[in-house]
Amino acid sequence: MTQPSTFAGLEETDDNWYDLFSRGARDWLRHNEIIGKAVREKLPELLARAGVLGGGEDTVKVPVRFMEHFRFRLRSANEQTGAGQGAAKPGDKLGKAGQQQPGQGRKGAGGDGDGGFELMLEFRIDDLVEWLWEELQLPNLETKTGDARDDDYVREGWNRHGVRSRLDRRRSVKEAIKRRAVNADGPSFINDDLRYRQLVVRRQPATRAVVFFAMDVSSSMRDRDRKLAKTFFFWVMQGLRRQYHQIEIVYVAHTVKAWEFDEDEFFQVRGSGGTVASTAFGTINDIIDSRFDSSRYNIYLFYASDGENFRDDHDKATDGLTKIASVANCLGYLEMPASAERALETETAGIFKAAQEGGAPASSFALTDNDSVWEAIRGFFQQNAAAETR
Repeated sequence: MTQPSTFAGLEETDDNWYDLFSRGARDWLRHNEIIGKAVREKLPELLARAGVLGGGEDTVKVPVRFMEHFRFRLRSANEQTGAGQGAAKPGDKLGKAGQQQPGQGRKGAGGDGDGGFELMLEFRIDDLVEWLWEELQLPNLETKTGDARDDDYVREGWNRHGVRSRLDRRRSVKEAIKRRAVNADGPSFINDDLRYRQLVVRRQPATRAVVFFAMDVSSSMRDRDRKLAKTFFFWVMQGLRRQYHQIEIVYVAHTVKAWEFDEDEFFQVRGSGGTVASTAFGTINDIIDSRFDSSRYNIYLFYASDGENFRDDHDKATDGLTKIASVANCLGYLEMPASAERALETETAGIFKAAQEGGAPASSFALTDNDSVWEAIRGFFQQNAAAETR
């Protein structure tokens, strides 16, 4: 006689468990997708604020639409049979779609209707950047080491003499056990069993970096161009902060002359007149020579412009950029063109292209909207990570 299977109920339970688990996984992925979209929409507003490149404990609140599952809902007992806008009888004329009915107020006005929900999620900027960096799957860059920075003390080896605070109890017990293994009748502990941790001086390789953010602030640069450049600068800064123990930022703005500014002034200064890029490159070279020894600092330059430059400045700008390239880890050029058709076909783009073809660690990107910023960030880190692994 065949016995009924004792596993039938278990199989059904397993199926229910898997269905519940898969629903949870789908909800989790959908939840992350909704938050990611909300955060990306909020970032342009966040980055428009001054001081964001400086980091700190600043936070941002992001509204996220409340996620509900579609489900059947039973009608309450006191509801009357109706069609569409409410109670109706055969032959009644129905209102047009979207027509406001009695008792229906404007959006945001008082009433007893169900208006939906939004969650306000608050993120620390550092946590938000860390999360988005993983979402973008950006690689890390290799640091160039130079002269040693401040000496550091590390533990290395043991000695029979030392201060009580550095006594290694575990090591001392091991020494006592080894001694008694040879002479079991000896005392439990003697002074020769004691071992003290020793500290030695180690010279650490330099992990310092200086980042030059340079921008054309002539009259041809629009507010939109500045915002796109600031967004790119922000994300580059977050990536480089993941690599270096110490990092400094230098801001240089120029028209036909160049000046060094602090962060707040850099994104607000406006100039007039033409554009001479060599003035910015010359100022940066002077700052490197006087303040940042290339053997101790990893040097990065990011230059933002609409691409226009005084034609007679071509040779001087090329010489200035070549000098920077000889000591820099990377040169990044950001162009906000007047039209997408002319992107990276301008005078300034040609100078950076020539430097790249000459072997300089240079890369160029056209920024036309916020989406192009994401692509430029990804392209910059992927290109430079690939170049360093060759």
